[in-house]
Amino acid sequence: MTPLADMSLLASFALIFVSAAFTDNILLARFLGMCSCLGVSKKVDTSLGLGAAVIFVTACTSALNYLVYQYLLLPLGLDYLRLITFIVVIAAFTQLVEMIIERVSEKLYNSLGIFLPLITVNCAILGISLFMLNKPYSFLQAFAFGLGGGFGWFLAITLIGAIRERINEAALPRGLEGPGITLIIIGIMALGFIGFSGMIKI
Repeated sequence: MTPLADMSLLASFALIFVSAAFTDNILLARFLGMCSCLGVSKKVDTSLGLGAAVIFVTACTSALNYLVYQYLLLPLGLDYLRLITFIVVIAAFTQLVEMIIERVSEKLYNSLGIFLPLITVNCAILGISLFMLNKPYSFLQAFAFGLGGGFGWFLAITLIGAIRERINEAALPRGLEGPGITLIIIGIMALGFIGFSGMIKI
């Protein structure tokens, strides 16, 4: 029996969420989803919009991919198809999110541009679903892992967007403008998040 099985449902849910969001942040610890982060994090509002969409897609697809893997692929001996299957599930949810954002906020839809449909191939979302398979999680724990992973990415891109918005008002050396200073910011933030390492081991 795993340590998670001995915990109450709420306690294990909370610990998995915090671990995925902070101690094992998908962007700042594993550096997945960097392309979307560099492209969208120029302003806080677009960072918030894409981050919220990623939370929704990641939480839902991690739970769905868990069900598909445990109750379809494994019983049929098709676990080698998990990569392509997970991508199909993520693509379907991305289309749903894209349609919702287009109807709710056309301004946000236009500002996100090409990066909204690119959630389909966001390696952070796919990575969370794949990392989930290496852990002894139940369905609700898998959902907590996806929710925490998405929130961690949302938190990181929002902080980066806020910093970049302030930096745009300052005079920077030409060599540090754009992606250069952004990568330095991400590196410094990653060092800060390393301080959470070892606090929670799930």
